[in-house]
Amino acid sequence: MKINLKNLDDQVMVITGASSGIGLVTARMAAQRGVRLVLVARSEEALRKLTDEITAAGGEAAYVVADVGKEEDVQRIADKAIERFGGFDTWVNNAGVSIYGNLLDVPMEDMRRLFDTNFWGLIHGSRVAAKHLRKYGGALINIGSTLSDRAIPVQGIYCASKHAVKGFTDALRMELEAEKAPVSVTLIKPAAIDTPYTQHAKNYLESEPKNPPPVYAPEVVAETILHCAVNPQRDVFAGFGKMISASGYYAPRGTDKLMEKTMIDQQRSDDPARRRSGAGLYQASGELKERGGYRGHVAKSSLYTKASLHPAMTTALLVGAGLTAFALWPKNGRD
Repeated sequence: MKINLKNLDDQVMVITGASSGIGLVTARMAAQRGVRLVLVARSEEALRKLTDEITAAGGEAAYVVADVGKEEDVQRIADKAIERFGGFDTWVNNAGVSIYGNLLDVPMEDMRRLFDTNFWGLIHGSRVAAKHLRKYGGALINIGSTLSDRAIPVQGIYCASKHAVKGFTDALRMELEAEKAPVSVTLIKPAAIDTPYTQHAKNYLESEPKNPPPVYAPEVVAETILHCAVNPQRDVFAGFGKMISASGYYAPRGTDKLMEKTMIDQQRSDDPARRRSGAGLYQASGELKERGGYRGHVAKSSLYTKASLHPAMTTALLVGAGLTAFALWPKNGRD
């Protein structure tokens, strides 16, 4: 069955992890483009503020306080969308958290909790969303990571969860395609993004963690999400993470050595570790915060992502630029 995705201003979109970072930026951007929203997070105070902000600006939004690691909570999200808007057209599984520390130092309890959110939360969301979308059509968008393809030290359990997300998403896509369900299943793999990600992570390092460069603005991912809500895509790198993925695939051992030498230090800041009881792993931050305050350069866009989302346009621009350069080149230089 052909997949027909609606224009954004005709859509209802569910966004998990909507009170912070990528989810928050996506919610605000989507509302500006006429999307009706079902916002999901653990903090009712933050969700209420965001919903009031969107409705005050003329948008439409409802919220559901939910822990995506609990299947019954996720079912309530779909129920709310159906009750308020009659259903939904796009479901974005965005909620996630990380842990910094060597794998042998991180308690099993913390590892299981991370998987409850990053992996089982995404599975709960995907299953509930697919049940509705296979009947009515639409887009399921799962947020993976560049680390879905290539693991790095210090964030090992996060990498493991994102590898699992990729495997699940790829298998679900094939199964839905095989039954000809009208559902677009997309995996978006962000690079390092300037969000409160490091502040919300549980930390077992002796210093505060930081993102390794290059770092991108959350708008890069938000734009990618909204594009994929309208245009079916298999998977997309948000930011230039393809190089790391390709390096790990074609030269795995060499990439191991490079990661060992560079990536451990690049994830450690000069600031001493601050106290955090449960951080975002067990407790909601309760704040509406888009950025993490990364101290280095933050790229506002990604040419690689734009080119991958608009290949025909990119080819036409390159051909046009080539023809223009040829026309302007002195004739004697062509002889």
